[in-house]
Amino acid sequence: MFGVKKHIPQPLPFADTETAQPTAPAPAPVQPRTPPDGYETVIRSDNFKKIRAVVFASMNMSAALMKTRDQVRAGIEEIAADAVAREQLHITPSEQAQIVGEILNDMFGVGPIEPLLADDAVTDILVNGPDQVYAERHGRLELTPLKFRDNAHVTNVAQRIAAAVGRRVDESSPMVDARLADGSRVNVVLPPIALRGASISIRKFSRRNITFARMAQQGNMSPEMVRVLKIAGACRLNIIISGGTGSGKTTLLNALSHHIDEHERVVTIEDAAELQLQQPHVVSLETRPENSEGLGAVTQRDLVRNALRMRPDRIILGETRGPEAFDVLQAMNTGHDGSMTTIHANTPRDAITRLESMVMMANGNLPLTAIRRQIASAVHLILQIERMRDGVRRVTRVTELAGMEGDVIITQDLFAFRYDASAYQEDVKGTFESSSLRPVFATRAAYYGLETALMEALRP
Repeated sequence: MFGVKKHIPQPLPFADTETAQPTAPAPAPVQPRTPPDGYETVIRSDNFKKIRAVVFASMNMSAALMKTRDQVRAGIEEIAADAVAREQLHITPSEQAQIVGEILNDMFGVGPIEPLLADDAVTDILVNGPDQVYAERHGRLELTPLKFRDNAHVTNVAQRIAAAVGRRVDESSPMVDARLADGSRVNVVLPPIALRGASISIRKFSRRNITFARMAQQGNMSPEMVRVLKIAGACRLNIIISGGTGSGKTTLLNALSHHIDEHERVVTIEDAAELQLQQPHVVSLETRPENSEGLGAVTQRDLVRNALRMRPDRIILGETRGPEAFDVLQAMNTGHDGSMTTIHANTPRDAITRLESMVMMANGNLPLTAIRRQIASAVHLILQIERMRDGVRRVTRVTELAGMEGDVIITQDLFAFRYDASAYQEDVKGTFESSSLRPVFATRAAYYGLETALMEALRP
């Protein structure tokens, strides 16, 4: 009945409003952070229910949703004013305007949390039932005064979000990954799985584009690390980005993708499409869940296998978390250099261990030594990114896989973030240090005429 608001797609940034240096002022939000006084009383009042019912009964909703929000606003304001006068409702002009705004948010957006989507300082929106809405600003969660009318309202918003991208969420299928029109990632969990009411988790991104230069300026990495990663992209190294939930893996992947040559054919594979590459020759693939009969599912592994038949120069997998790891390693080992993916892990060594486990899920008969040799020959760099206690995302380690010694994968850190333990304050203090080691891929850099630039970047 209702449509999801059509945001203009924007490049995914690195949430730079969160990672700005203390001297840089944070951008002002475009919407007020707190709703008007009496917000909860108004949206859950009988007056709101009466006016809302009159508006929906009086309007041709199909025709209204074909118009813009501003075009419909005047009609809703007129209907609401007539309802107030006819029913002799005791309501102030500000409350009436607030009710009109909430009705418009329901029609064209995602209900009460629409102002948070418009706030550039917000990077995560977490709805825990109708009474709790949290938002993350500058790396820290805060409880907002926003509320839904009831649990049915939360469920209705969640179902509209899922339906907009051809997915469903209900009691028989209570979990779904979806996305908004602007590329923001959404996860929904409904009762009875969610015990305290429907849960909606939205990972949104600042609308500002992100580059390595901006990341260096903000302290997410050092200028020397930027130069090495640019060389790594030009040399078509296979790169894995490792980090925890909300650490900025996908956004760092977007920043890395800026240095892919525009003449290359890139195939992206994701559960919910959120990568926004700037190259002209990009094919974006998205998984599909099974239907109500349990049929028709298309997994990441299916898409990786199919991508190999699409003549890609690079394959970019949004996240590796299952049997598709085996096929990704096969692709990296069979001429698709420059491929990239992300993985959930706390350290580069943990990332290697997780890769081993996921490959064993796909091929349990493979010896562990054979799996490790595949990883060592396929993966060149692991970038470890972390959201630290001050809310700033930092690339804490740039680790190179240097081959095998016996049945052990040898790694070496090219860069590492060393924090100052004596300065345990609100802000994390530390420096990005170069190991000054000669990378194994220096020979590859020489092939591309970049060895001198690489060694200069690694010089302490």
